[in-house]
Amino acid sequence: MANTRKAYMIGAGIGNLAAAVYLIRDGHWKGEQITIMGMDDHGANDGTTSADFAKEYVKSNMENMAGFVNRGGRMLNEETYENVWDVLRTIPSLDRPGKTVTDDILDFDHAHPTHDVGRLIDSATGIRNKGDADDYSHMQFDNRDRYLLTKLMTMPESHERTLNDVSIEQWFSSSPHFFTTNFWYMWETTFAFKRNNSAMELRRYMNRMILEFSRINTLEGVTRTPYNQYESIIVPMKTWLEKQGVHFVTNRKITELIFKDTALRDEIIVSGLRYENVGPGTEGKAPDRGVIDVAEGDLVFDTNGSITDSSSLGDLDNPAEEDMSEPASAALWKQATDHFYDLGNPDKFFGDRSQSEWTSFTVTTNSHLLISEIAAITQQQPGNALNTFINSPELLSLVVHHQPHYKAQKENEGVFWGYSLYPRENGRFVDKPFIEMTGREMLEETLGFLEEADHRVDGIASKREAIMDSIVNVVPAHMPYASALFNRRAVGDRPLVVPKHSKNLAFISQFAEMPFDMVFTEQFSVRCAQVAVYHFLGIPDSKLTPMHHYEKDPRVLARATRTMFR
Repeated sequence: MANTRKAYMIGAGIGNLAAAVYLIRDGHWKGEQITIMGMDDHGANDGTTSADFAKEYVKSNMENMAGFVNRGGRMLNEETYENVWDVLRTIPSLDRPGKTVTDDILDFDHAHPTHDVGRLIDSATGIRNKGDADDYSHMQFDNRDRYLLTKLMTMPESHERTLNDVSIEQWFSSSPHFFTTNFWYMWETTFAFKRNNSAMELRRYMNRMILEFSRINTLEGVTRTPYNQYESIIVPMKTWLEKQGVHFVTNRKITELIFKDTALRDEIIVSGLRYENVGPGTEGKAPDRGVIDVAEGDLVFDTNGSITDSSSLGDLDNPAEEDMSEPASAALWKQATDHFYDLGNPDKFFGDRSQSEWTSFTVTTNSHLLISEIAAITQQQPGNALNTFINSPELLSLVVHHQPHYKAQKENEGVFWGYSLYPRENGRFVDKPFIEMTGREMLEETLGFLEEADHRVDGIASKREAIMDSIVNVVPAHMPYASALFNRRAVGDRPLVVPKHSKNLAFISQFAEMPFDMVFTEQFSVRCAQVAVYHFLGIPDSKLTPMHHYEKDPRVLARATRTMFR
């Protein structure tokens, strides 16, 4: 008998794309049975021109449409992203016939290995790589730091609830020294943790990423994509899925999950999806609304929370105006919790912007002058750099990718991005909160730190006029929920990927619950997808992609121990 079931994906991020791949590859579904609905084409994996982004469902204060936008970035990891490489081995490369996307990424990364030699910069004293006590190969722990970090890392999974609503700052309250160490500066800016974030999630990270502990200072474990992650990962996945017949519907906002009434309300069955069409051209018009009927046996995969919701953009001479609207994905999740008590607590993640907000900016130039100057100051080539100015009030970091970072990037153009984890703080060279700065002012703030750190005779300060003349655009992007997945939480605040008693609803996002694994990674989203699809299709858990447990490897633990005392 032919399979006539359908799958409806709410959100077009990598998680739902992966779920569609699993349905087709491992469930032998036809693409025509799958519909993916999203409010934009990019999700958290950015990578497009400013002009394209202005057409998306995002609050924009852009008048200058030139250049590119990169709201943020994710760091891949060859050893621990097991599901990502498995899925992308199914997806053909768009650039190299006979190769897969996994081949594209790993081959590129092996040819361009990361080795950061300018990770931490105190602009007043220089790069912390001088071989002295400030050398960032030293974690700078004292014995109290080591005790508390070890106690956190070795806590059994069964005791995790003792960390309910405990912040990292609370866990280390008896050792405030911890937050002055090289380790903390590197950790918070590599992974975008804040002091008031979840100690529970820090514990998971320290276990899952223990392999990277001994090389966090050089970021040698970071796996880079040939271009930005949207073009290197998302576009090939979408292209393959479209060829399989998958339906993509853009600018569609699902506003309500309609649930079937069941005895005692003890079964979760989605019977309909209420929607409205949004996006360019709909402003000021009556919403185009409708309902999609979900038949018995159909599946619904919901992105119950997006870290790029309510983001906003500016340009060279206009700041990004903060979008105070309720995040759409969280609103849908909250609507579901009104019906069932065990679907988590979205307010924990979307009710406190102070835990989660940060502001980034993308710089596009019409020459390589600025990137060359950054390379000279940091003593490393593009593609290696994550540079953090540890003495910046807003905690400013720069990421200079291998060039070109966009396929549409012209030969003479340069593109890089930066971000502030504390955008409410005033800048040191531009006296206003970072969040209120125009793109030009963010660049001026950045140049101030670069000039201060530059001790060459003919340094970057002497080239400021030429640098400013080379600027095509600087696009600020404020993201109120960029780190929401790290917010303080308790056991039960995140719903299971497939909630108990759910017959057809799964949550595939950074806000679903799986044991052991860590959020803010493509790996987590893709793993959610596999868990959900295999559950509904009756594929046993024993067939799930095996995950490594480096926290149990004696050699890895030995290296981590040596690093802790270095």
